[in-house]
Amino acid sequence: MTSQFGGGSLPGGPPVPQGRKSGAVSRGPEIDVAEAKKAFFVMVGFIGLIWILQAINWAVHYRLDFDYGIVSHNISRLPEIFTAPFLHLSWAHIEGNSGPLFVFGFLAAYRGVTKFLGVTVLVAVTSGMAIWLFQGGNELTVGASGLIFGYFGYVVSRGVFDRNLIDALAAVVMALSYAYILTVAIPGTPGVSWIGHLGGLIGGIAAGWIFRTRRGLPKTERTGPPGGPGGGSGTVAIPTTPDHPRADLYKELGDLGL
Repeated sequence: MTSQFGGGSLPGGPPVPQGRKSGAVSRGPEIDVAEAKKAFFVMVGFIGLIWILQAINWAVHYRLDFDYGIVSHNISRLPEIFTAPFLHLSWAHIEGNSGPLFVFGFLAAYRGVTKFLGVTVLVAVTSGMAIWLFQGGNELTVGASGLIFGYFGYVVSRGVFDRNLIDALAAVVMALSYAYILTVAIPGTPGVSWIGHLGGLIGGIAAGWIFRTRRGLPKTERTGPPGGPGGGSGTVAIPTTPDHPRADLYKELGDLGL
């Protein structure tokens, strides 16, 4: 989860943060194997990247946290909303985030890796902006738990909007498996930004709506009368002569496609 430091200072040794502050027709439930493979490798790469950054961060005495973490209300640190999710305050911090990040990230990505990238950007913005705007002054925040809560919100809301309850149920079951992350989303947990969690969750729900599956109404082709070569219902042509008493009416109806 994402953690924070008051005043941006590290106590003694590397801290062990408890959690991140941050952080119709239904689509068939079948799994697209090719897309699932892509989602798997994307998340393996994602997890690998944050662990490499953690090793570098540890080697430089967590200097990256101070240089690229979010400092609330500091306008010069606003761009760090995009870098803070990749950084952690300690080995315990990244270990606690890696499992749920992989699981919820995979669930978010396997229905579409391209959409997943958009979801990640949106959640990083909503979680980071919530921290930057509403977190206590001069506090440093880093961690991926805002993304975790965002991916969770996205998978559940997408399942609801797309009427794919299997996806939503899978997210809920996995959330229960990682129930400990919910305990740090409560206001008052020391060293944790529940504001970032809430911001990520809101962004995930919004992403579920924005990236929902849109289905247009099928077009009905009017190719002929019932039982005719076109099959089905269609417009019937009624021949008339100019002197027919309803010729004008038939012409108007024909122009309207009726």
